[in-house]
Amino acid sequence: MKRGQWATQREILDGAAVNGVITRKALRECGVSDGSITARTADDGKWRRILPGVVLLQNGNPNVVQQLSAALLYGGEQSMLTGGTAVMQHGFDRVGSDVHILVPSTMRRASTSFVRVERTTRVPDPERRARLLVAPLPRALVDTARSLRSTESCIRLFAQAIQRGSTSLDAIVRELNEGPRQYSAVGWMAARQLADDAHSVAEVQAQKLYATSGLPKMVHNRDVFAADGTFLARPDGWVDLVAFGWQIDSFAYHLSPPDHAKTMKCRANMERAGAVMVSHLPQQIRDDPQGVLADLRAGYERALARPRPNLRLGPA
Repeated sequence: MKRGQWATQREILDGAAVNGVITRKALRECGVSDGSITARTADDGKWRRILPGVVLLQNGNPNVVQQLSAALLYGGEQSMLTGGTAVMQHGFDRVGSDVHILVPSTMRRASTSFVRVERTTRVPDPERRARLLVAPLPRALVDTARSLRSTESCIRLFAQAIQRGSTSLDAIVRELNEGPRQYSAVGWMAARQLADDAHSVAEVQAQKLYATSGLPKMVHNRDVFAADGTFLARPDGWVDLVAFGWQIDSFAYHLSPPDHAKTMKCRANMERAGAVMVSHLPQQIRDDPQGVLADLRAGYERALARPRPNLRLGPA
């Protein structure tokens, strides 16, 4: 390549860059001299050095994608995103502001600027999202959990992924088992609370409240069928002895208005089949626990007072 050709043919640098970010080594391979790199990354230059050995091909702040790309270039070919930034790439809300990357334990990389480097002997097979290498979702979730201080936040994080069918609690627990014990307490507490099939923070709080009611044992998130085997619903709570169900209503945990409408339809099916259903909002459980308990006891008494309908509880 002729000296200086990169300056008149922008496609040379664009082809070697990733989302507008490039390594110093790649710039040299494109024919850019060390002097040109230094001049262009000066305070008044056209480029910006954003990480050691990594250059943004513009003078300004990198966007999120450019930050992620720069972190991976800094980490090297075997690096991948994990933690909150990887969770975001899997389609969920981002947790935290730093860019968390995994690198093999044999590599010498230090955390710097907006990049948090974690050296690991357990390098997973990455998934590719756009042009970014990302840790599998269970690994990303557990790595995120180690940075959280709130069990409720961790439950919300795990529950969202489980509800969407993107992973399973078993996969999360497997990752917790195989990963480091340090800073894993919050993740383990969240997993234990979700182990009773409470797929949201609201349901966990509801189960804790129900345990104080004095009513018979309630099972959670189990399928209920009509006598002919027709699926009716999966209530948040169910007392099979008297065919009494409890639903926790929340758009946040039913994910979308269509999902919420489906929940309403299932509840109507249950009531037509003779089940007694009681519903509450998460804020009622939080702000008026005694009123919720009174509703539950009244609902149970109504169910107990009538003949039990011919409904069947599905397997766990």
